Amino acid sequence: MQIPQIRLQTAPMKIGLEIEQPVQQIEQKAAVQSIQQPQAILEIQTTPGKLTIDQSQAREDMDLKSLSRRVDEFAQQGYQDWLAGMARRAQQGTELRHIEKGGNPLAEQARQNSKGPEKQFNLGWIPSPFSVNLDYQKAEVKIEATAQKPIIDAQINTVNHTYTPGSVDVEILQKNALDIDFINLYPDEIR
Repeated sequence: MQIPQIRLQTAPMKIGLEIEQPVQQIEQKAAVQSIQQPQAILEIQTTPGKLTIDQSQAREDMDLKSLSRRVDEFAQQGYQDWLAGMARRAQQGTELRHIEKGGNPLAEQARQNSKGPEKQFNLGWIPSPFSVNLDYQKAEVKIEATAQKPIIDAQINTVNHTYTPGSVDVEILQKNALDIDFINLYPDEIR
């Protein structure tokens, strides 16, 4: 027995494309640029430091005194010695005036006048500690800086741009088709 059949056969459409790619060219020349940076204005004011060293006390401790100081000391010492000498002579004169009271004032006075003062010896530091006086006034620095703005000159070059558009050509290489076949169908059965 033969079964009736319907056969369908299809053929798809075939399309051909012819593509021409677009062409784009961009040319950008570098900008011409000039930059100048002026130097900053810098003002510096300096007050120098001052160091004062006073070593007069240390020099006096080592007996290296100034001339004016020596003259003053000698004048004062001479005046004191003169007063002491006047007092001694007045006392010795009084003793000689009263020679009748006994004793041997001439021999005693000769012994006192021939004897010098006893020498003193002691340990010490020469010069004495902290006898050099230092005074320092620190330096002062004032700085003023004025920045200068940069001078920038830029020239921009135009862009060279060319564009060729692409194209697409479409072509039908094969049309679509549908074939229908009826198999094993008798003409009397078709209504």
